[in-house]
Amino acid sequence: MGSRVVDAGRRCVRLADAKLPYTFLLLLLFSIGGLLFLLHLQDLTETLHEQIPDVKLMFPHGQPLPCPHCPDNNSWAFSPTQAKQIPVQPTERRTNQSIAIPLRGAPAEITKNHRKLLLKTSTPVQQLSSTTAGHAANETERLIQRQQSRQKLMQEFCSRSKSLTKTVTHQQVAHIFVEDSHKLLYCEVPKAGCSNWKRVLMVLQGKASSPMELRHEQVHYGNSVKGLVTLSHKEILHRLNTYTKVLFVREPFERLVSAFRDKFESPNFYYHPVFGKPIIAKYRTDAQPADLLTGDGVTFREFIQYLLDVNRPVGMDNHWELMGKLCHPCLINYDFIGKFETMDEDANFLLKQIRAPANLTFPKFKDRNPKEPRTNWHITHKYFSQLNATEKQKLYDFYYMDYLMFNYSKPLLDF
Repeated sequence: MGSRVVDAGRRCVRLADAKLPYTFLLLLLFSIGGLLFLLHLQDLTETLHEQIPDVKLMFPHGQPLPCPHCPDNNSWAFSPTQAKQIPVQPTERRTNQSIAIPLRGAPAEITKNHRKLLLKTSTPVQQLSSTTAGHAANETERLIQRQQSRQKLMQEFCSRSKSLTKTVTHQQVAHIFVEDSHKLLYCEVPKAGCSNWKRVLMVLQGKASSPMELRHEQVHYGNSVKGLVTLSHKEILHRLNTYTKVLFVREPFERLVSAFRDKFESPNFYYHPVFGKPIIAKYRTDAQPADLLTGDGVTFREFIQYLLDVNRPVGMDNHWELMGKLCHPCLINYDFIGKFETMDEDANFLLKQIRAPANLTFPKFKDRNPKEPRTNWHITHKYFSQLNATEKQKLYDFYYMDYLMFNYSKPLLDF
């Protein structure tokens, strides 16, 4: 810096000796002074960047950008009677906000816990190549925007809901499981990856080194994952206030077909006698004695008749209950809303944010009926083709709140 000033001064002396006009010489001196000032600012900026290497990626201010990668594409589902979009109001951020009781009733602010969850992992920028760092930043930003969009849509939905209760009961947290070492609460939605999520929780607890080691019976029947409902009311509120609360959901019709295939088309010592026998007895006109005895062979049409019947011969079950009724997202302020349709990205992004072991990734295997293809929209279409238009519309009305709450587009009902 000092050498550049000396060189500039010498050039000015030579120009003065050449007896140039006074005005021209004055303008030249001003130009040199401005150049030196800019060089000084550049040096100062470079020094500051060297002193602050750990740059964290925060939520962008204001309205989230559209997410073209998301299957829901930030679009609201249509109501049964009108195709009207509900506008989403941006949520302001407060840097000094304390963690509030996680209850919904009005649009919630982004809490400190939420911001901590969605920060970019603190890897020093200088240790990454520019290409790798740029790709990681873009990927993290995309997943952050996805979460921000889902959170704002949920806040908008809940702000319009008339359920303003502020009391958390044991029944409303009955499907939430606790992982204390990473301060994680997971609400179980059957047929939305819950078996593999329980495996992940067991690995995080140190009960297994890999999800692949755990059988279905160990996951569901061994009481290996602690339920939030087993704690005292004070302990429940403490964890709701301080832990990362996670919810994963699935397209309602696909989830329904997946539940039917699993519980009624495969041998099952519980669902066939408990649900199958009364369903066959009420909805099959030519039921054979063997069918009434075992409850085997319930058809999809009979299952839907049972589901839509206000006088069901047997009650509801968690595998086809509304997801909103299982996890109460307008009462419990979930920090992370994942979807089955984007499971790999959502789950592994979450695991990084909670500092899970680096070798732990969300498992992809299908532990029940592994030879059968996983339920997708093509398979769902085949099952729904057995129903008439009235039954399809009634089913959509039945699951309408799930479609609206979790921003799934209304399916075509004329297939």
